[in-house]
Amino acid sequence: MSTSIGAWEKPAALGETRATMRAGVLCGVEQVEVRDVPLPVANAHEVIVRVSAVGLCGTDAHIFAGHANYNTDEYGQPIPFDVVPQILGHEISGRVEETGTEVSDLAPGDRVVIDQGLNCVSLRRETLCEYCRTGDSHQCEFYAEHGITGLPGGLAEFIAVPAVNAIPIHSDLSLTLAAMAEPLGCVIHASDAAARAQARYHLNGNSSGRQVESVLVCGAGPAGLMFVQYLRRVLGYDGLLLVSEPNSDKRNLSLQLGADTTIDPGDRDAVEAVHDYTAGKGVDYLIEASGAGRVLAFIPGLIRKQATVLLYGHGHAGVDLSVLNNLMFREPTLITPVGASGGFESDGRPSAYVRALQLIEQKRIDVTPFITHRYTSLESVQTALATDIHTPGYIKGVVTL
Repeated sequence: MSTSIGAWEKPAALGETRATMRAGVLCGVEQVEVRDVPLPVANAHEVIVRVSAVGLCGTDAHIFAGHANYNTDEYGQPIPFDVVPQILGHEISGRVEETGTEVSDLAPGDRVVIDQGLNCVSLRRETLCEYCRTGDSHQCEFYAEHGITGLPGGLAEFIAVPAVNAIPIHSDLSLTLAAMAEPLGCVIHASDAAARAQARYHLNGNSSGRQVESVLVCGAGPAGLMFVQYLRRVLGYDGLLLVSEPNSDKRNLSLQLGADTTIDPGDRDAVEAVHDYTAGKGVDYLIEASGAGRVLAFIPGLIRKQATVLLYGHGHAGVDLSVLNNLMFREPTLITPVGASGGFESDGRPSAYVRALQLIEQKRIDVTPFITHRYTSLESVQTALATDIHTPGYIKGVVTL
């Protein structure tokens, strides 16, 4: 098995000396240390990428804080960080450093973004599982994920991935902005999932169906801000678009990017405000992009009966399942997408990442405004995840190497 598949912590064989690289290693809850770890080695169908930029995601923050650990043993139990340390980071761009002997469509120096997920196609399985056959690669029966499920992520000098997981950048787009292709790919997949759902209200559907006339995005972090733009600039949605967000800077930015009206839930009851803006009906489509558990308790009062609810945010700590009772009575269509699934291009590369990169290159989706923090060393990751990410002015951080 490839050394890119999670074996970076294994010792060298007796008498063997391996070259090393620097990496930010999560070795305990809220404890990232910069360590020397073995350099990855490319197998025949892999490439080694010199990491240039890594976006810090809410998932990284959850893992760092000990709220989640997706590296599990054969029984599904989380493996403690002090037993198997992790290298986080899954929003990755960089330059190809080395290619495997059977890679012909990439060369050293090529600039790429990385799909961090390993699936049937990237693992070169002869028979695709049922999920990969239907374009749902993040549910692959053999799925594993760099930076999330224990495989070494992008907070290191180098990373080895299958060549089909490296998507070439064909423009002068900066590698910092290119790293945002991963979270935008997740927004694309989520929006596609909503479009496929058998829902009562349809977003830009055919004229015979009931149209979505009102949308509420809960949370104006990076995901919420990308949803606002995707709704307006890609899907062409021209109905009422509301954003609920307690941070004034994020509210103002959402207005600049396409929202009609914002709601400060700390200043005014959000349910009351939504009912005022929708003539007492509630919204047809709600996107939960905050990951805040308290929001779940308010959703029944924010939506109309049989609305579509997209549960995109993760986390939701501090609530019990009783908050679902009132929601279930309203019979919403619940959609719970994850990752950037979306099928594969003819060369095996992931379609959602290709689409996301093109939208950023074409400036149809502007990711620049919400990159508020830029870090230039692995040493800064500890402060970024422990402190900065919780400050009012923070929206998105990117580490450049």
